Amino acid sequence: MSKGNIGVTSDNIFPVIKKFLYSDHEIFLREMISNAVDATQKLKTLSTAGTFKGELGDMRVRVRIDKDKKTLTISDHGIGMTAEEVDKYINQIAFSGAEEFVNQYKDKAEAIIGHFGLGFYSAFMVSDKVEIFSQSYDDNAKAVHWSCEGNPEYTMEETIKSERGTDVVLHINDEFSQYLEDATIEGLLKKYCKFLPVEIAFGMKKEWKDGKQVETGEENIVNNTNPAWTRKPADLKEEDYKAFYRELYPMQFDEPLFHIHLNVDYPFHLTGILYFPKIKNNLDVHRNKIQLYCNQVFVTDEVSNIVPEYLTLLHGVIDSPDIPLNVSRSYLQSDNNVKKISSHITKKVADKLAELYKNDRADFEKKWDDIKLFIQFGMLSDEKFYDRAIGFALMKNVDKQYFTLDEYKAKVKDAQTDKNGDLILLYAQDADASYTYIQRAKEKGYDVLLMDGELDVHAMSQFEQKYSEAKLGEDDKKGALRFVRVDSDVIENLIVKADKPEANLGEADSDALRYTFEGLLPKNDKANYVVSLENVNADALPVFLTQNEWMRRMKEMSAHQQGMSFYGQMPDSYNLVVNIAHPKVQALLADIKAATGNSLDDLNQQVEALRKEQAAAKDNNTEAKLGEDKRDFTKEIAALREQIKQHYQGEAIHGELRDKVSQLLDIAFLASGLLKGEALAKFVNRSVELL
Repeated sequence: MSKGNIGVTSDNIFPVIKKFLYSDHEIFLREMISNAVDATQKLKTLSTAGTFKGELGDMRVRVRIDKDKKTLTISDHGIGMTAEEVDKYINQIAFSGAEEFVNQYKDKAEAIIGHFGLGFYSAFMVSDKVEIFSQSYDDNAKAVHWSCEGNPEYTMEETIKSERGTDVVLHINDEFSQYLEDATIEGLLKKYCKFLPVEIAFGMKKEWKDGKQVETGEENIVNNTNPAWTRKPADLKEEDYKAFYRELYPMQFDEPLFHIHLNVDYPFHLTGILYFPKIKNNLDVHRNKIQLYCNQVFVTDEVSNIVPEYLTLLHGVIDSPDIPLNVSRSYLQSDNNVKKISSHITKKVADKLAELYKNDRADFEKKWDDIKLFIQFGMLSDEKFYDRAIGFALMKNVDKQYFTLDEYKAKVKDAQTDKNGDLILLYAQDADASYTYIQRAKEKGYDVLLMDGELDVHAMSQFEQKYSEAKLGEDDKKGALRFVRVDSDVIENLIVKADKPEANLGEADSDALRYTFEGLLPKNDKANYVVSLENVNADALPVFLTQNEWMRRMKEMSAHQQGMSFYGQMPDSYNLVVNIAHPKVQALLADIKAATGNSLDDLNQQVEALRKEQAAAKDNNTEAKLGEDKRDFTKEIAALREQIKQHYQGEAIHGELRDKVSQLLDIAFLASGLLKGEALAKFVNRSVELL
């Protein structure tokens, strides 16, 4: 027997391993299995090269639990180690300057295991003691037994081992007793070792018999040694790809839309299969993720540092030995191979989408609603992807026809260019709710897009920015591209072809309409309303609501974008437009004037007189005099006008006249989808009474 100290110059290497790797302690099993698989693969390589001439025999890696002894054993029948090799690979930790290493990396747990040859030592995170029993493939070598209790001291001696290979025995610490449970170990094996190239056996298969599970006598193999991504695309059929998808995500019942097979040997190594899934809701976005492997060893399903964020919506596998197993976020972002891999994946995805669009546009259109989220997210996130995708990114109109942006611009250019040369693209977010507005737009010869996706508001803003100075046609006439919601105004105001006539109403008539409608508008903290009088069109609605396009978009975007919550907390602002060109409004004005009679003549005359006095005071410069005797004409006029306002909002408007105004208001709210609850019930009852 020999004793010695492990070749590190600092005694605190084990506290560093145990303390700073604690959060990742479960990866010890991955490291133990990976070492066993490496030893097995090395022996296969020696056999192929003719260096090892013996029988390979049983090459499975086996994992066993002994609850009585509190041990977890990982056994392989691989290349094994001699005493000299144990001393070299176990006792001499593979780095120089251990003291410097500890000082530099003690706060970076993810940079230790797998990056500096410390994979084996991860066993001490969960073990009080670790033993190695190893017999080299070299028949002349003696078997060796190595033992260490989690400190720099070890013992090593000759032993007798009947079979070639290595057994690593972990004496599990009481704190980590969960690693002596079959369910825990099997779960970790399926997580980290599901696709390793050497069979991993854990216990025996079980089956139901006589109402209970019994062992079958056949070993339980936990992994698929030949997963689809390691095979050549030419050797796979469509059903193979779908079967592998189900193997990756057994709880995902929808078939993927299509896949991309990655296979690169130079200038980096990359294999994998990426799937475009159907995403129905936000839960689907977070449920299944891309899995990262390194030589078929599972590393993580957090790949946002390796692929662009928008591609993390995809499902599948990427495998590359050129991506470090356990490194920091900043290291990944600066690693050249990672950058190249990310760029390659982005290009492959864009090329695949372009190929699908070009080869079978009809099928691409069928898939569009399911893949739109990926493409829009990518275009919003990555300028290079935007440039690639703009040629196949589609928009759908309310008639379910699909167009690229350039195709759609050409379609609507003649009809939907306004008097300023701007191209107005009308859209609806709910075709049913905006049905009336859509029909009026169609009657004008306009087309309406359906923009009901989560990112459509952001996409419209991006297009407007990109095409703010875009040419609208072959000539040199330039204008902006603007998206306008079809129900945000009457159709005559959405695409203005010429200057509209002024609302030529006297002040008294304007007061009568404005104050009457203001008095019956709903009062709440969630919405603000401003009444305006416009000479729209006799065919337009008599009263309607409009909402500022920019403000509405800011509120909608605030629901999906951090830093914009301010807009989401603001009340909605609406403009209640009273269309004075409509016969119903003209008749209503006559009714209001008849109901109020001459009761306001005196107040109106006082207002007019004060204004004349104010004008004269300004002309004579007497209004600017200082002192307590200064007359405040503005305040006096405001007080009189408040009396006029209260008159219209008091008992002057009552009975049938009040019902008419309320009915017009409710029609405006109903057309905008805002009439609900008690207000809707009152509208229905009032409509019956008015009949």
